[in-house]
Amino acid sequence: MAGIDPTSRIRADGFDRVAPDLVERARALSAATVHEAGGKIGVMPPQIKPVHPHFRVCGPALTVHSPPGDNLWLHHAICAARPGDVLVVHCNGAFDHGYWGEVMSTAAKARGLGGLVIDGGVRDYLLLGEVGFPVFARGQCIRGTGKDRDAIGWINAPLLFGSLVVHPGDLVIGDNDGVVIVPQARAGEVILASERRDADELAICARLMAGETTLDIYGLR
Repeated sequence: MAGIDPTSRIRADGFDRVAPDLVERARALSAATVHEAGGKIGVMPPQIKPVHPHFRVCGPALTVHSPPGDNLWLHHAICAARPGDVLVVHCNGAFDHGYWGEVMSTAAKARGLGGLVIDGGVRDYLLLGEVGFPVFARGQCIRGTGKDRDAIGWINAPLLFGSLVVHPGDLVIGDNDGVVIVPQARAGEVILASERRDADELAICARLMAGETTLDIYGLR
């Protein structure tokens, strides 16, 4: 059987990605700062963590709706993505599979992609660190996946994680605190607010070192 034609479910263009200059500015910001400065927005499931502590991700989202227990659509996504894109993957709640490993990290790195954020398991933890392609995942699992050509998936359609909707082209920022999503249309505004928040916090820390208290600075008495 030939299976489903994947090109009918891959949206390669027709949406805006967050601008490259905004991505570069966002690289200097923490996920927590962006979340707070944007009005407590965009938190991905907190179980999703960097596979290695030094991993950090920042770039426009390429969204992947993957069938449960199957990773064929992730292979399609690696080929469909542009350099710098971050794959954001929904696995239909089937967390306990190793959807990603050394070979796929190597393929994504070779194509210049920005990272992977997956609400599911990955494997080859030590090797993922050696490859150096940023991977954020719900956990570690060796259980293999299928590659069913008849299984239905999508690339670059909106994804729902709890109450959070992720659209293709949104800004993805991830570090040791977690992953935050900023709507593409708000990226400039939120990055500017985040930069100001960082400057304000530096000034607050200087005041604390000079002897003031958080109760006084924040008017909490």
